[in-house]
Amino acid sequence: MFVPCGESAPDLAGFTLLMPAVSVGNVGQLAMDLIISTLNMSKIGYFYTDCLVPMVGNNPYATTEGNSTELSINAEVYSLPSRKLVALQLRSIFIKIFFLFSQWCAKYKSKPFCEKLLSWVKSSGCARVIVLSSSHSYQRNDLQLRSTPFRYLLTPSMQKSVQNKIKSLNWEEMEKSRCIPEIDDSEFCIRIPGGGITKTLYDESCSKEIQMAVLLKFVSEGDNIPDALGLVEYLNEWLQILKPLSDDPTVSASRWKIPSSWRLLFGSGLPPALF
Repeated sequence: MFVPCGESAPDLAGFTLLMPAVSVGNVGQLAMDLIISTLNMSKIGYFYTDCLVPMVGNNPYATTEGNSTELSINAEVYSLPSRKLVALQLRSIFIKIFFLFSQWCAKYKSKPFCEKLLSWVKSSGCARVIVLSSSHSYQRNDLQLRSTPFRYLLTPSMQKSVQNKIKSLNWEEMEKSRCIPEIDDSEFCIRIPGGGITKTLYDESCSKEIQMAVLLKFVSEGDNIPDALGLVEYLNEWLQILKPLSDDPTVSASRWKIPSSWRLLFGSGLPPALF
């Protein structure tokens, strides 16, 4: 699945894997863009998979005309060895397959992708995985509406190593809700509406005893750049990717480097000839 850029696969033993879920508002993917661009992470390989819709484009993190023509594809891996960080960026949706079972049905190839991804995580020796995601804000319950829009989830194996640190941050864990909201006596479970593969990744990691944390924000579709900035700041409280510029929490400064590709985030604008 993983194809290195060099002749041999890089040593990722003990690294923390950061990755997005393709979820509502693309918040996780935008947050990953900010991390990769700010830390100037180097591309070390890509995923060759039939689970994602194929795509190709220019270098989204170009800094000069010289490197702007480098190609990027649907699933690429970047690293920062000095910080023991590896980042997976997903830029495409999952392929939908149709099959006949008394009637025509369809399903996405998301579960096979999750299984292959976690198999690679284990074989590469990554110490833990952090998934950046989002969920529909309109599906919050009353308690969630009255509190912070950020939530976290930890697999049992992850809780053992980071639970004390997370508690010191006073974060709120994702609450369980009724599995079938319309039925009052249905069981309670973790639901992440609009979260894409987040729940599948979490469940698979629990069963495979992989250390995984999910950080998410309740959002709505629209201009989700502020949501992405909020999510990376939420992550930064824990990992300290960027050190605080000031001891005063009221001082706000944008420390995250906006990638060059964001200039066309909403298209190239209206042609002047129209006016």
